[in-house]
Amino acid sequence: MHDIKWIRDNPEAFDAAMAARKQEITAERLMDIDVERRKLMTEHQEMLARRKTISGEIGMLRKKGENADELMAEMGSLKDNIKDAEDGQAALNEQLDLLLSSLPNILDPEVPVGADEEDNVEVNRWGTPGAFDFQPLEHFEIGEKLGMMDFEAAAKLSGSRFVILRGGLAKLERALAQFMLDLHTNEHGYEETITPMLVRDEAMFGTGQLPKFAEDSFKTTNDYWLIPTSEVTLTNQVAGEIIDQAKLPLRYTALTQCFRSEAGSAGRDTRGMIRQHQFSKVEMVSVVEAEKSDEELSRKTRCAETVLERLGLPYRTVILCTGDIGFSACKTYDIEVWLPGQGRYREISSCSNTRDFQARRMNARYRAAGDKKTQFVHTLNGSGLAVGRCLIAVMENYQQADGSIRVPDALKPYMGGLEVINPR
Repeated sequence: MHDIKWIRDNPEAFDAAMAARKQEITAERLMDIDVERRKLMTEHQEMLARRKTISGEIGMLRKKGENADELMAEMGSLKDNIKDAEDGQAALNEQLDLLLSSLPNILDPEVPVGADEEDNVEVNRWGTPGAFDFQPLEHFEIGEKLGMMDFEAAAKLSGSRFVILRGGLAKLERALAQFMLDLHTNEHGYEETITPMLVRDEAMFGTGQLPKFAEDSFKTTNDYWLIPTSEVTLTNQVAGEIIDQAKLPLRYTALTQCFRSEAGSAGRDTRGMIRQHQFSKVEMVSVVEAEKSDEELSRKTRCAETVLERLGLPYRTVILCTGDIGFSACKTYDIEVWLPGQGRYREISSCSNTRDFQARRMNARYRAAGDKKTQFVHTLNGSGLAVGRCLIAVMENYQQADGSIRVPDALKPYMGGLEVINPR
């Protein structure tokens, strides 16, 4: 959400920021609505003051037994005009709020200019893709040969973009999630949290999923939304709150099922688990003071990278360009893991700083000790990691010629002594 006062004070900077996002809106258009809105507010206040004055004058005239018909007529006109001004203000407020809430965040100056994911800039690379003495398979080929990944049975239940995992693969996905949670809570300072997976409109609005991206999410018949990520529930814990600065930073992590309609992904990744309607994800959310959010983004990205390093999975980190960055983010690092079956890097984590963009939508603030004035918090989110995609990466990088999968050392304590997943 944008601050109209900032737009009034910085119209050229706002226009440049929206142009970078390929938005046609201008500060002038927003300010025209704002000027009309504030004009009505002034007129409304003047009419309320006049009504108060007239009321007193009518009382004085009646005490004296004098005629107050003229003032009574003016009072009647004022009543209608006040109602019109209130209705006009409400309509303009709604129009302005809808426009402001539909506009993406202003980008950090470090975000590279680009059209799409091909223009993202690599900033880090770790590990060397392993050499295979056989043709490495993609994860769905491995899973189906193991007899532990069943897309046909899932389709009978739910349609396309669902999967059933069994046996060793089901255990491996559970182990990955437990490993991530333990790492983030024991070493990275996040508080493990269990949150609802059904939320109201205001929670989806708070983190920027509504109103613009309603079609990307699932909604129940009784008006709840299935969360597309626990960023929604973790971040909205501070909605409407004024936090004591001494309690910051707040760092939360959660394992949840996530639900996405994938409305804009027709024809992409139609085979396998890369793009599912339902998937598991360990999320990391931070709530910090304004001046510390840039540092927190670097920290959060390292937390996600550490998961892959402990698992021995090669990856690269890129900063997203202007044409690929998300709606709420001002700066985003994507971590892409190496998939030998595909012969390329694929996104497995996205870590973003939204600065005060979400906080304004949620009215989430903090107050320093001894300070009466409040400030908006800064919020950040990051995948730590997408569990299903991490399962894919382990399967492809640890596959063996006989179709089995070696269990990474970091996961062995979670696998009950199982070191190799063999065909059923």
